[in-house]
Amino acid sequence: QVQLVESGGGSVQAGDSLRLSCVGSGRTFRTNKMGWFRRAPGKEREFVASISQSGRTYYADFVKGRFAISRDNAKNTVFLQMNSLNVEDTAVYYCAANPYSSGSIYLSTNYDLWGQGTHVTVSS
Repeated sequence: QVQLVESGGGSVQAGDSLRLSCVGSGRTFRTNKMGWFRRAPGKEREFVASISQSGRTYYADFVKGRFAISRDNAKNTVFLQMNSLNVEDTAVYYCAANPYSSGSIYLSTNYDLWGQGTHVTVSS
C-alpha cells in the first residue's frame, strides 16, 4: 500500500494560523521531493510549496513570508505552517510526492502520489 494522509485543516478567521501535516507510507520517504498544492473552489490546482530531499524549499509568490514547508524524514512527515491566513487561502490542500530527479517541482504532473486533501476555510 502507498498513501499520503493529510491532517490539520479547519475553519479559521483571517489572520490566524494553521499547521498542516502529511504522513507518508508505502515508499521510501527520504528519496522524494515533497510538495503542497491547493485547489480553491472553481479553480485549478496550484502549487503552494515544495521541499527537496536535502531540505531546500520553494514557494509560490503568493505565500512567501507567510507559509513555511518543512520535513521530518525520521517520521515520514512533511509540514506546512500557514500564518497570516486570508480568505484567498481557502482551498483543499493536498500533499504530494515527487520521486524524479529532473523536471519542474512546480508542476503537479511530476508528482505521482497524492493524499486525499484537507480542507482549509478562512473567514473574514
